[in-house]
Amino acid sequence: MLASGAIDFFTNLLGQENVYSDKAHLIAYSYDATRERFEPEAVLFPRHEQDVSDILKYCNEHRIVIVPRGAGSGFTGGALPSSGGIVLAFEKHMNKILEIDMQNMVAIVQPGVVNMELQRAVEEVGLFYPPDPASQEYSTIGGNVNENAGGMRAAKYGITKDYVMAMRAVLPNGDIIKAGKRTIKDVAGYNITGILIASEGTLAVTTEVTLKLLSKPKMTKTAMGIFPTVHTAMEAVYKTMASGVTPVAMEFLDNLTIRSVEQVYHKGLPTEAGAILVTDVDGNLEEDLDFQLSIIQKVFQENGCSEFKIAQNKQEASDLWFARRNASQSLSVYGSKKINEDVTVPRSALPELLEKFDAIAKKYNINIPCFGHTGDGNVHTNVMVDGKDPEQVKIGYEAIREVFQATIDLGGTLSGEHGIGLAKAPYMSMAFTPEEMALFQSIKRAFDPNNILNPSKMGLE
Repeated sequence: MLASGAIDFFTNLLGQENVYSDKAHLIAYSYDATRERFEPEAVLFPRHEQDVSDILKYCNEHRIVIVPRGAGSGFTGGALPSSGGIVLAFEKHMNKILEIDMQNMVAIVQPGVVNMELQRAVEEVGLFYPPDPASQEYSTIGGNVNENAGGMRAAKYGITKDYVMAMRAVLPNGDIIKAGKRTIKDVAGYNITGILIASEGTLAVTTEVTLKLLSKPKMTKTAMGIFPTVHTAMEAVYKTMASGVTPVAMEFLDNLTIRSVEQVYHKGLPTEAGAILVTDVDGNLEEDLDFQLSIIQKVFQENGCSEFKIAQNKQEASDLWFARRNASQSLSVYGSKKINEDVTVPRSALPELLEKFDAIAKKYNINIPCFGHTGDGNVHTNVMVDGKDPEQVKIGYEAIREVFQATIDLGGTLSGEHGIGLAKAPYMSMAFTPEEMALFQSIKRAFDPNNILNPSKMGLE
């Protein structure tokens, strides 16, 4: 437990209402979406950047572990206090949109701002913040930046890193730094902003983010294609992206996922289909949207699409998206434990990747339903097992190792959006050479020589 002197220091700094070490708070901040639990020794709610600086300076001097936390919605344990110490939470005070700059089309926000709140605020003035993780209604910008979150619109608009122009952050020793600029161009010095993005809170604590905004498209249209096999659907994905049309989203469900959604929700889905692709296009002219959809329909049909349906209104669009948005929670029909990963490969490798996953499922006699953001090559693969059967769980993790190996063999990566955290740390040596891991370690030491900031994450010590 923390020494009483530490609690006294934090209480004097922040006030009693922002320092908690009672059991209720320790439990509340002990878990994330992985369902793993590690209780911290205290939870602190800083009021502003100087509080963060003072906290880190004290913790660095006394070798107290600090774990920054957004909303705790991560799937890899990046915000879990696995080494004890203090959780630094931002949702109470540091949760404000500081500025929406219409002239330069940027927003300046604190780390505790919820993604969806920012989207709504900028859309009210005709601007657009595209990154839309599935957790957008509760995940925070600070967490999105530190995990480099993606989303369904990434096929056209990219991911969080494509919108971060500048950051303010506090180093483990308490020093406050500014990385990046509000300018469109900036090639002065090392790209510290780029290093901090996706660093999972292991290098510095984010206190402010400057984000690029776009002009919001006036209209969107949705369509769905039904395919006989996963292979033909995946062929259609990368051929569509090479056709000159860039959909906002290109999402897929395989047959196992289609069947689970239908079993749970009874939406009349084609359970004999090998795969479904759901796509959105956007723009400012209806003629442009119709043209885009005509090209997509042509490519789909050239790759075996048996039915192509265009939504005629918002309700029909919502109905077409229902299966994709509810895919994950429906998969419990295949097992009580889901080992879900978000591997990513070059789009052209998608057909072979899904074939490899099918072979792994047959080898271990388990179900591996897949769905995801195929417009950017990002597949959510879900190894389903009986969580009460230790042997099944063991088999599940053996299968996951093969899933990762198949992905890496095809030029892919361990994660497209969830990050590494604790869950994928054991697999980092599969994806990176010893020299590369040593470089990561040296960067960690340069920022955090006493290893107080979110230690044991990403395979780093």
